[in-house]
Amino acid sequence: MTREYHVFLPDAYGTIEDEWKQCLKKIENKFIEGFRPIKINVFIDVPDYISYILSNSSILKDILNFFGDDSPSVNVTAQPPEKPGKICVEALFIQPSTTEIKTKFYNSLPYVVIQESGTKEVWSAGLGAGLFPDDIKKASSAAFDQMIDILKAEGMTLDNVVRQWNYVGNILEINEGYQNYQVFNEVRSDYYRKYRTLKNFPSATGVGMKYGGAILDFFALKPDESTRILPLNNPLQANAYEYNQEVLKGLFDPNKKAKNPPEFERALIIEYNLYSSLYVSGTASIIGQDTVGVGNIKKQAIITIENIKTLTDPERISLITGKNANYSARFLLLRVYIKKQDYFRTVKEMTEKYFPGVPVVYIEADICRDDLLTETEGEMIIY
Repeated sequence: MTREYHVFLPDAYGTIEDEWKQCLKKIENKFIEGFRPIKINVFIDVPDYISYILSNSSILKDILNFFGDDSPSVNVTAQPPEKPGKICVEALFIQPSTTEIKTKFYNSLPYVVIQESGTKEVWSAGLGAGLFPDDIKKASSAAFDQMIDILKAEGMTLDNVVRQWNYVGNILEINEGYQNYQVFNEVRSDYYRKYRTLKNFPSATGVGMKYGGAILDFFALKPDESTRILPLNNPLQANAYEYNQEVLKGLFDPNKKAKNPPEFERALIIEYNLYSSLYVSGTASIIGQDTVGVGNIKKQAIITIENIKTLTDPERISLITGKNANYSARFLLLRVYIKKQDYFRTVKEMTEKYFPGVPVVYIEADICRDDLLTETEGEMIIY
C-alpha cells in the first residue's frame, strides 16, 4: 500500500471556519483521487477553551458528514500555526491495494483499522478531548481509559502501541506544587505498569497545548511473525525513562518513592517484509539529560537536528537491525513544535536546510521543559 502525508494550509486567511473549509476541500480532493484518509490532525488558534470546544465539534462534524463510513481518526488541538494563519492540517493517506481498511467508532469518535498480509493496525486520535479540563490527573486517566477500551475491542493491549502522541494542557503549569507534565507522567506509568508487559516503550511525543486537559493519539500494531519492532536509542542522550529526579519538576506522589520519568523510546523501527518504518519521538536540544543552548533558539534547533541525524544514521540502524546499511530512506513527515511565534523563522530556515523537500508541520506549543524552545518528531520509510 502507498502511504503519504500531506500538510494543508489555507490559501487565504480568514476566520477559523473559512480556513478550515479551504483545508477540508483539499482533503476531499485527495480522497477523490483515490487516497483514503487515515489520520487527520488539525491545529488551531483559538482565543479560549469554549472556542476550542466549538471548533472541535464543528470540524469533527464536517469530517463525519463528508466521509461517513470512510472517516479518518481526527484530533483537533489548540496549538496555533504560524501567524497570521489560524489553522494547519496534517493528514495521513493510504492508497489501498489489497489492504482492508475499516472505520469503526468509539462512541462518536472514529478510529481506523487496517489489515494486510497478516498484520493489523489501529489508528486512533482525539482521545480525552474536552474531558476534565481543570484536572490533569482525571483528564489523563480518562484518555488512557478510552485507549484501553479501543485496544480491547480490537483484541489488543498496550503492548501493541508503537507510537503515541500526548498533548497536555498547560504542560508546564504547577498547581499546588504538582507540575501538569509530571502528573501526566505518573498516570502514564500507572497504566503502563497495569496494562503493558513489554520492557520497551512506544515511540512518543509529549508537548503542551493551550487550555486544560489531556488528549492522546496512538498507532497500535499487531504484527505477523516476520515483523520486528526494535527500539533505537541515541548515544548522545540518556534514555528518557532513565532520567534522574533532578530534571523532573514539581512534587511527587507521597504514595510513591519518587517521581516517574517520561516512559518512551527515542525512536522505534518496525521491520516489515518489503520496507521498514522508523518513528522518531519528540526530540529536543538535550545532551545526556541536560538542556543545551538555553535561551538560544538557533543553537537548540541545530542540536535538535543533530540528535535526529544521529537517531537515523544508517550505520547505527544497520547495527541494530543486523542488515546492510546500503539502503534508501526518506522522511515522510516532520512535525516541529516551537515555543514562540518569534522563533518560527529561525527554526523553519534550519529545518528546510537540513531536510529539503520533506512535508513539515510547524506549530506553536510549549515543550516539556521551561528552557526548551523547540522539538521535532518524524516518520521515515526505509527501503
